[in-house]
Amino acid sequence: MAKGPAATSSDDELPFATEEPVADERSFFGGRPQNPTVPNARTALPASLSAPEHYHGHRERLRDRFREQGDTALADYEILELLLFRLIPRRDTKPIAKALIERFGSLSGVFGAPAALLTEVKGVGENVALDLKLISTVAHRTLKSEIRSKQVLSSWSSVIQYCHAAMAHETREQFRILS
Repeated sequence: MAKGPAATSSDDELPFATEEPVADERSFFGGRPQNPTVPNARTALPASLSAPEHYHGHRERLRDRFREQGDTALADYEILELLLFRLIPRRDTKPIAKALIERFGSLSGVFGAPAALLTEVKGVGENVALDLKLISTVAHRTLKSEIRSKQVLSSWSSVIQYCHAAMAHETREQFRILS
């Protein structure tokens, strides 16, 4: 077709000049045909926005940092987040980990909290709360078994360690007699 002023005298011609053959029904109704290979200036994203989001690969980066530098390279919420990756596989666990730490004050507070209170945090269901309590129980028993193999009353620091392991997450004050 010829380029130039639009011819409107014939029903067979478009009211505008075009280089390409009519590709879709929009031209039938008087619109310009769209070329899918040429992005529209209004819909094309700037290069800064088309880059991958910051959270892509976040789990792997966190695992790598833990693997390479150990637990001291991570904040408490990041350690909890690493654990929550396994418990909640297809959700962003960072806000959940931060909410748990904020609600219970520390990593220890999260593991010491009753399951009913854990489920009050958005994103923590009964299964996640049960798994957190299971992990807490494993850690608690590990500490107790280490202390039982030692002579507990041999020093003041070992008595403190024992009391901390045995009663750290109790909600009521306890009185114990050690002999």
